[in-house]
Amino acid sequence: MSAAGDEHAMRLALDQALNAQLAGEVPVGAVIVRQVDGVPQVLATGYNRPITTHDPTAHAEIVALRHAAQLLENYRLPDCELFVTLEPCAMCAMALMHARLKRVVFGAFDPKTGAAGSVIDLFAQAPLNHHTDVLGGVLAESSAKLLRGFFAERRAAQKAAHRTDPAGAGGEPVQAEIPIGEATEVSDWPASAGTASSR
Repeated sequence: MSAAGDEHAMRLALDQALNAQLAGEVPVGAVIVRQVDGVPQVLATGYNRPITTHDPTAHAEIVALRHAAQLLENYRLPDCELFVTLEPCAMCAMALMHARLKRVVFGAFDPKTGAAGSVIDLFAQAPLNHHTDVLGGVLAESSAKLLRGFFAERRAAQKAAHRTDPAGAGGEPVQAEIPIGEATEVSDWPASAGTASSR
């Protein structure tokens, strides 16, 4: 797809990330696009759902992959491209390669768990039998801003809960839970998140 097409698809993924945020999940969204008669069409969408589904594998990419595979009745998706607002983790990167996706495009880089170059680059491992094209940094600042806002709000809620009830009913200090999804601590989300990958 063109750069404009990539940005359009990433905006759809950002819409999915907002759905995750509304559900109390880490705001990460994904869409899978396929060319039909030369026209890109959205095949499936997904957003982060590990907390609400009690499923550690329910990252946005995995949710979208499951929908696409069911729709096509095939676990191989070689004609599809995935757009996700956050760099895939190792679990998602391997799932995307197992699905034989043609291309993966992501927004913000993940300095804690990113498996497309930030921590490790699983997509660049020559011995693997499938190689997926990867592009990072598409609408990175918009994606990172959403994550920064989410975690800032969670930290503020945690501080407020601690001030209101510094010792819980049992006399022990209270620690409000902060939902953890694909990204762990994003309190210092890098300002360089808008920098495109060198690949």
